[in-house]
Amino acid sequence: MLTAEDIRTAARRLGPVVRCTPVADLHPTALGASRSVSLKLESMQISGSFKIRGAANKLLAMRPEELARGVTTASGGNHGSGVALAARSLGVPATVFVPVGTPMFKQAAIRSHGAEVIAIGATWDETDRHAREDSTQRGAVYVHPFADPMVVAGQGTVGLEIVEQIAPLDVLLIAIGGGGLIGGVSVAVHDVRPDVRIIGIEPEGAPTMHESVRLGHVVELPGITTRAGSLAARRTTEANLALVQRHVEQIVLVSDAEMQSAVEWLDRELAISVELGGAAAMAALLGNKIDVTGAAVCAVVCGRGPQVSS
Repeated sequence: MLTAEDIRTAARRLGPVVRCTPVADLHPTALGASRSVSLKLESMQISGSFKIRGAANKLLAMRPEELARGVTTASGGNHGSGVALAARSLGVPATVFVPVGTPMFKQAAIRSHGAEVIAIGATWDETDRHAREDSTQRGAVYVHPFADPMVVAGQGTVGLEIVEQIAPLDVLLIAIGGGGLIGGVSVAVHDVRPDVRIIGIEPEGAPTMHESVRLGHVVELPGITTRAGSLAARRTTEANLALVQRHVEQIVLVSDAEMQSAVEWLDRELAISVELGGAAAMAALLGNKIDVTGAAVCAVVCGRGPQVSS
């Protein structure tokens, strides 16, 4: 089981590599209520999302003989950029498999970091099978976006920053794809502030963790309908489910339309460009999905969009 010390070790390793992202404090009237709301802006992280944290932690912990084999991964875009950037900094060849519907700006970002991009598969899970086959054939090290404990520990460093930057803090809202971010962050936060309520946000069209928690075991969804590619895993892992069961109070679902409204709100009110999945936590807040009356709330904004409107 992931420990807080694992995450502190990751933070020491990542210190020279990643950015301590800023926090935006919203005026109480911004959301039509007298409550404290802070946004942890991982959309301003190097590579555009928190994913660089986990990818870099994994690669920096690898042995030289492993790095020499190169790395490969499957990604909806953000993890691929993180792997590509970390690999380039270490002089390691990287191959990133993405679903065919991955936005071109994300594919271009991965290529700009020096990785080969192969678009194949209609869903992330299908793409992942191709990436694993490639890893086996070429002997490259496969870097999983949310099932690798080193990756989850790296994502958890977001939580270390949150508890240092934000006080008071009563409720923390975190989007869920495969569960690596919320798993790592929840361990880090509850090690310091065990009373913080942690709430996960998933798309209605990809309720992977919601269904797994409801049924008490890992569930593989028959299909995905959300357009939020960064939150579109059909299956989580036993380890991430266990972390969620231990630390997360509730999982709420938001629609693609609600996420799109949150994207537009962040652009209009704060000139922050966010992708659909990156706005999931804000969508839950704007949609009054959770009772946060009188609470000090933090929502993690976890992925940058292609541009802001002019």
